[in-house]
Formats: sequence, C-alpha cells, structure tokens
Amino acid sequence: MGWPGIVVLGVAVGLAGWWLHPLRRTRHARLWVAVLAGVLGAAFARMAGNVTTLFHDGYTLEWPVCTAVALVAVAAAVGMLSRRR
Repeated sequence: MGWPGIVVLGVAVGLAGWWLHPLRRTRHARLWVAVLAGVLGAAFARMAGNVTTLFHDGYTLEWPVCTAVALVAVAAAVGMLSRRR
C-alpha cells in the first residue's frame, strides 16, 4: 500500500467517519480533527503491524486492519470532542 495509500485511506476514513458519526453536529466536533485522527490511526496501525510482523504476507491484512484502527480513532476523537463541557 505504501505511505501515500495510508494517507489517502486515513483521509477517506476520517471524512466518512465524521460525516456518519451521530455526534458530529455539535460545534466542538471539527472536520480537521477527524481527518487527522484517521490518518494517525492508519499510520499507527501500519507501523504496529510491521513491527509485530502481522503484515509479513503482503497486503492481505494491511487494508482491513488499517481501516478498522483508523475508524476507531475517528469515532473516539469525534466522540470525545462532542462531550459537553
């Protein structure tokens, strides 16, 4: 997949996750935070998978694992920012 693919995946998951999250309508949930969380989540998943040799067979597990971790990161970021203060 490479790093450009990770960035594109993180941006796509960040945009979709922000748009689909039920708490995004609060004024604290920012789009740029969701996109940043998606990119950082996908990058973290790729680095962790490479360190633990989970992705030793190529790209079979890399796409779904990076997508799932990025989606969890976006959901957590938007959810935490949407809390009342």
